[in-house]
Amino acid sequence: MISIQQAFAILEAFPADLHQITLPLFKARNHILAETLHSKIDMPPFPQATMDGYALALHDVLDYTIVGEIKAGDGDRVVLKAGEAVKVFTGAAVPKSAQAVIQIEKVSVQENRLSLAEPITAGTNIRPQGAQIKTGDAALVQGSFLNPAAVGFFAGLGVAEVCVFQKPKVAVVVTGNELAQAGEPLAYGKVYESNAVMLQSALYDAGFESLNLYQVADDFEATQSVLGHSIAANDVVLVSGGISVGDYDFVGKALESLGVNELFYKVNQKPGKPLYVGNLDQKMIFALPGNPAASLTCFYVYVKPMLQKLAGMSQQFGFAQMRKLSHDYEVANVRDLILKAKICGESVTILPHQDSAMLDSFAVADALVYLEAGQYALEQGQEVSVLPI
Repeated sequence: MISIQQAFAILEAFPADLHQITLPLFKARNHILAETLHSKIDMPPFPQATMDGYALALHDVLDYTIVGEIKAGDGDRVVLKAGEAVKVFTGAAVPKSAQAVIQIEKVSVQENRLSLAEPITAGTNIRPQGAQIKTGDAALVQGSFLNPAAVGFFAGLGVAEVCVFQKPKVAVVVTGNELAQAGEPLAYGKVYESNAVMLQSALYDAGFESLNLYQVADDFEATQSVLGHSIAANDVVLVSGGISVGDYDFVGKALESLGVNELFYKVNQKPGKPLYVGNLDQKMIFALPGNPAASLTCFYVYVKPMLQKLAGMSQQFGFAQMRKLSHDYEVANVRDLILKAKICGESVTILPHQDSAMLDSFAVADALVYLEAGQYALEQGQEVSVLPI
């Protein structure tokens, strides 16, 4: 059995075999940019009106002659003489012969004559050409995460597709004779299967949507067959249940028979002690505990950051934040604790129902708190290590 810190070190040392793929811009969202992208245009590509008003070719008096209008999208290249004005609308191209735009509420207009109440400064209400980015400048550098704003930014630069790091394809394998499907009558001795949809939801939330689901009974040959197929067809395999040492836990034996290299098995933590991680070439296999809360805890602490690493993200393992406890808490455990918690402002509250089978408190949790093994008391206001989820 290894420590949580040793498990982190093993996963951090595992090489990420990154592959690049070119995707249409919308499909590239939530991916990591694989190369620095340089703009092929100025943005904006012309001097741009920031509001509705009149573009002015400035002169020494406050009266101007209106000679036309320019709507957003108009391509006419109007040339103004000193003392002339043209009506413009937000986003429209401002003639390069104009030095300012006066907003429409600050002028009086009589037919084609415009009067200002006071002088205006050159540059007012004009967004200069290239104010956001100039041709040839780096729009985003390699390693940037493509969030909605990044996608919109690229679209505004005329980018239709981008080169990103390919995300791993993930399989979820659920084991157990005791599992019944939601909607079916629940026979005595059975429980409704929850881990598959829970892990699928967690994967989708984390941006990993290339997913295959498998279910297998507690049988060695069937387990070996399903695991062999799932490893061959996917990059990362998450196995739910069957990794303990009971008579009908066949996952470990099946993985060994398939030639999977064990990176570690069992971590000194509660919940989630019977966590197994192995690899077959560049394929990664996580055998998670069958208890739902333990399985989800291991997902957030180990699986999610590993998937992010394999997708090209610069990802650290561990409990990175420090927050103050909102209450006293007694620790009496021989294993390190990973506890479901709720962030409240600058503090954190450890929730009730910490049993590895209970999801009710996990349903309202937004963090996990790490506490070292031992027998000691924590007081309200003491800082603890937190992993926001």
